[in-house]
Amino acid sequence: MAEVNTSLPRPGGSLASSDKKLDTMVVYSLIIINKAGGLVFNRDFNPALNKVSVNDLLVLAGTFHGVHAITKSLTPPSLAIPSKDRTGIEVLESSQFRLTCFQTFTGTKFLLFTEPHQPNVDTIIQKVYELYADYVMKNPFYQLEMPIRCEAFERGLMSYIRAK
Repeated sequence: MAEVNTSLPRPGGSLASSDKKLDTMVVYSLIIINKAGGLVFNRDFNPALNKVSVNDLLVLAGTFHGVHAITKSLTPPSLAIPSKDRTGIEVLESSQFRLTCFQTFTGTKFLLFTEPHQPNVDTIIQKVYELYADYVMKNPFYQLEMPIRCEAFERGLMSYIRAK
């Protein structure tokens, strides 16, 4: 499992159990999907996780992209929410993990896998997005929609999410 370095200020949140320390957060994995549903980045932070093949990760990325688009279109018209403001699936919870999806304005999706009762996941995923914006999008050698191969991004990510 991995811990998040919480030297940055965090908004208030409640802990799921009293035996957890406030300054540790467990993050299992991060997947970044481009606007077409292609896998552009994945990183496991827990060495005890079962290894998933690249093919399975590609299938996961494409499937999630499709499910996200379907759930976005399922918003009842009676709610009178404009189509531009509708969102797809944002959180998927199970007894083993929580998947949180953050979609940027450009359609890139960040999927963060954490403990089911992990507090402040929005803060973690926002920081990951800031690292992406600072190190990947400002990299003159990065081509949009292509796999992310940026050492500065990986270093920044690993310094924020440190292995135990």
